[in-house]
Amino acid sequence: MANRVGVIDYGGGNLRNVLNVLKFLGHEGSLVSSPPDLEKVDRLVFPGVGSFGDCVAELDRKKLRDPVVDWVKGDRPYFGICLGYQVLFERSQETPETRGLGLFPGEVVHFPAQKGLKVPHMGWNQVNKVDPDYFVWKGTPDPLYLYFVHSYYPRPEETSLIASTTSYGEDFASSISRGRTFAGQFHPERSQEAGLQLIRNFLDTPL
Repeated sequence: MANRVGVIDYGGGNLRNVLNVLKFLGHEGSLVSSPPDLEKVDRLVFPGVGSFGDCVAELDRKKLRDPVVDWVKGDRPYFGICLGYQVLFERSQETPETRGLGLFPGEVVHFPAQKGLKVPHMGWNQVNKVDPDYFVWKGTPDPLYLYFVHSYYPRPEETSLIASTTSYGEDFASSISRGRTFAGQFHPERSQEAGLQLIRNFLDTPL
């Protein structure tokens, strides 16, 4: 049976890609642009391309901040992609004056300047699973490679949140999980079959 999947409309440019992937997997996604839209969905995907400040400002303009916070606190299925991962934290070096959703303690930081390290981090990289038995990793290759495009990444204060790490100049938390919340810095919608499997697993999460 097809899931009712909401895709947060934060004004970014990759919403259509995510909707197309959901359709390919047999699920009709719908854009969530206002609080009442959340009443029509069972699962929430928050994709993200752009700046932390603009993304959060759009959430606030559409009065979606508190409903998204309540959704995650209520342990309802949530899949955050890139910015949809970063906004879960308290703050970002990208726009220090902007308050994130603050669901988890920590800061989104910029990759440090290092010789030979190109920023943004762009392309395929290995994702090292902390718990290979975690449901989102089910059926994924080992080693697992996913596609990244980012200059910033979250630094969670709670290490128990970390679901995977990736190395780029240093090891960083490439995803987190808690209950039915999963969020990662990579783009599963651009990661071919391995990425599709992550989304399938999320869609199979029991409600």
